[in-house]
Amino acid sequence: MKVFSKINILLMLVFMSCKPQQEAMSSQQKMTSSSATSTYWQQQVNYKMDVSMDVNNYQYTGTQKLVYTNNSPDVLDKVYYHLYFNAFQPGSEMDVRSRTISDPDRRVRDRISKLSDTEIGYLRVKSLTQNGKNISYTTEGTILEVTLNTPIQPGTSTTFDMSFEGQVPVQIRRSGRNNSEGVALSMTQWYPKMAEYDFEGWHTPPYIGREFHGVWGDFDVKITIDKKYVLGGTGYLQNPNQIGYGYETGTVERPSGNTLTWHFKAPNVHDFTWAADPDFVHDTYKGENNVTLHFLYKNDPSIKENWKKLQPKTAEMLSFFNKNIGTYPYKQYSVIQGGDGGMEYAMCTLITGNRSFGSLVGVTAHELAHTWFQFLLATNESKHEWMDEGFTSYISTLFMNEYMGSKKENPHTGAYGSYFRLVQSGKEQPLTTHADRYEYNRAYSTAAYSKGQIFLAQLEYIIGKENVEKTLKKYFQDFKFKHPTPNDIKRTAEKVSGIHLDWYLTDWAQTTNTIDYGVKEINGKTILLERIGLMPMPIDIKVNYTDGSSEDFYIPLRMMRGEKPTKATKKADWAWAYPYYELKTNKAVKSVEIDPSQLMADINRDNNVARQ
Repeated sequence: MKVFSKINILLMLVFMSCKPQQEAMSSQQKMTSSSATSTYWQQQVNYKMDVSMDVNNYQYTGTQKLVYTNNSPDVLDKVYYHLYFNAFQPGSEMDVRSRTISDPDRRVRDRISKLSDTEIGYLRVKSLTQNGKNISYTTEGTILEVTLNTPIQPGTSTTFDMSFEGQVPVQIRRSGRNNSEGVALSMTQWYPKMAEYDFEGWHTPPYIGREFHGVWGDFDVKITIDKKYVLGGTGYLQNPNQIGYGYETGTVERPSGNTLTWHFKAPNVHDFTWAADPDFVHDTYKGENNVTLHFLYKNDPSIKENWKKLQPKTAEMLSFFNKNIGTYPYKQYSVIQGGDGGMEYAMCTLITGNRSFGSLVGVTAHELAHTWFQFLLATNESKHEWMDEGFTSYISTLFMNEYMGSKKENPHTGAYGSYFRLVQSGKEQPLTTHADRYEYNRAYSTAAYSKGQIFLAQLEYIIGKENVEKTLKKYFQDFKFKHPTPNDIKRTAEKVSGIHLDWYLTDWAQTTNTIDYGVKEINGKTILLERIGLMPMPIDIKVNYTDGSSEDFYIPLRMMRGEKPTKATKKADWAWAYPYYELKTNKAVKSVEIDPSQLMADINRDNNVARQ
């Protein structure tokens, strides 16, 4: 497949089919169909923004027209916006938290406290009206509190018109200018963003540096910037000819003047991100279902080869995730060098690009997988960070194992090891902990990524691998373009498998209870098993007999009210409150192993194996 890489034609094919796609149905269409069949509701926002960026002082001005639709049953007399860039100021909550936590993020540490006035970030609202009338508002850190003149009634819409100004901070965490690899602008969380209101109420956490939650809607964004800069990010470019790229001839005919205005539209997303640099190379590569994959990276010979090799691999990722989760609904996706590591956004990701090939593929696989687990299945990352990070880690690990790894039978061993180390440290907190409220950064990372990944890997052990595969596809089909909660993935798995799983979600996500089963003793043809940990599990057990034969047994957990598909010999249920279980066999036992698959997160495997 041909890759187009010359910068003079880079946008020729990049955005040439630049109309919002019907595959991503509008938020209002979705709400109409959803509300007709259920009590589920979600708010809708439609943004129209026009911004102008000064690349010399990194300051920008903008206007925003936001049509807000209240699909809730509640009357709203206030609304709230996120002003994320205000976090990058000395004395902000992000700054103080980073300087007081015992294991600060190495990218942040005390760097915010040392920013000068020309290096800080800020986002300031200059004026705000509701339906043409001025309304009162106050800024408190990273949150704008707005008191409405006219409350928004259920089922009605209102229009907010805003003017604002901002300054792009020195790149510290995700957003910013002039990152460590020299990318000029990583514009994430850069605009006044309406906060989410759902069945739990308003979600207005201060920006500490963790994850996000956003309202579904359509974006129409115009960005005026120095004509030397190349842009990429969320949405479809509407005016490739006007910015001077002749997509038929491959020639560049720049308009007169010093700036160009790039016009993007993005249908049915919950964020808008862009990046820009005067030295970006921009390649395109066709993926499955005619999706155009875009790659924007610095014109650096030392990274060019890896970025070229990345392109067919990204197409493989797209196909893999389409097959194993559900079809990507948009017609473009952009992999962009920028930011401070790797972070997912709507229809794009920002990653650092000076990496080995394996690392470049790994970070791209993880961030692309986030398109499904967060940008299409839009969980509240702040409250359920394990659902987006953990599920993403699960599916991207499967991809890496099949396309880049050794095809291990259990590719999730790294996640299990991280979890076991956290348990041993005594610093674990429940997965229900808000992302900002973990005492240690390490505890957050292991919980969100590793323990979240194990939720699905261990679910294979509980309901069977094929049922987990079916669960992910049904989960996507039922909850794409919505805001699913932990109960939704649990109920989906229950419907697929016929097994009750409330106990699993409760113990794994809401407590720090651990799993520990052991072989207490072997006596001839009888095996005495012991539950030592508080968390219950069904038991797979392999028995080797003295005559050289072996047999697999399956002991369901009584509160499951069902069994997974298995060829093993099924035994009577084990009720959780009973600490012991007696397994009788028909032959003399030589040795026993609990959970030979090692998919059960048993914190002490030393007592899982015994010999007579």
